[in-house]
Amino acid sequence: MPETLPSVAFLGAGSMGGAILRGLVASGLAGDAALFATNRSAAKAAELSGLDGVTSIALEEEPGGNTRAASGARVVFIGVKPAMVPDLLREIAPALRDDAIVVSLAAGVTLETFRTILGDDVSVLRSMPNTPALVGKGVTGLVRGAATSDDDVALVRRLFETVGIVIEVPEDRIDALSAISGSGPAYVYLLVELFTRVAVEHGFSEADARAMTEGTFIGASALLDATGEDPAELRRRVTSPKGTTERAIAVLQGAALDGVFREAADAAIARAKELAQGA
Repeated sequence: MPETLPSVAFLGAGSMGGAILRGLVASGLAGDAALFATNRSAAKAAELSGLDGVTSIALEEEPGGNTRAASGARVVFIGVKPAMVPDLLREIAPALRDDAIVVSLAAGVTLETFRTILGDDVSVLRSMPNTPALVGKGVTGLVRGAATSDDDVALVRRLFETVGIVIEVPEDRIDALSAISGSGPAYVYLLVELFTRVAVEHGFSEADARAMTEGTFIGASALLDATGEDPAELRRRVTSPKGTTERAIAVLQGAALDGVFREAADAAIARAKELAQGA
């Protein structure tokens, strides 16, 4: 594997594609390789134009910009909205290099869609990153296509590892991964919202309530990360016998949170399957 990465294009470099692009630039792995990014508007393109080594293309100024970017890249990220993916693939298919690796960032678009449009021999991977990639703490699920080699997977892993960790899964598990890590940040933010509201109800100002709640979630996550301990063990260390935490934990466990989270994950998975069918 070379020390630096090959040329990369982000077609539809929105928040997620832009995060990965920024992580790649910050890592220094790209070296002198060409990096391309496309966005519909000049304003969005301008946000990426200052990144080292990046050619940022506004499609409103250069309608053929996706084709130019794709033709110059070894790895091509597809970051447009799911409904726009088929048209984009048809647009760029004639311009793809023979050794191109196409990576989908689009939720609900199957590998079969890519195979049908691009052909059986094009290396394709389906990915599901999450928003903490914006701060280098992302979790990305990765699915390889039939024509994708181990070297292709390793190369794409290196790209995603610039913004977090990577888990390779079979395609029939990508919806479940999305329900856990893809949607998961929203579940955490909801818990922060609810605990902040409780703190306000107990007399704290909004600012103090946010500070103590957000600081607790951030600190607990950092401790989990730093120690590598099982979360159940860290919970036990906080939960003194017959103490206040034990009493609160009993209430939470009595509410059958495991069933609630299972039901939430099942709902997300069901919706992902609906989206894949165009519903």
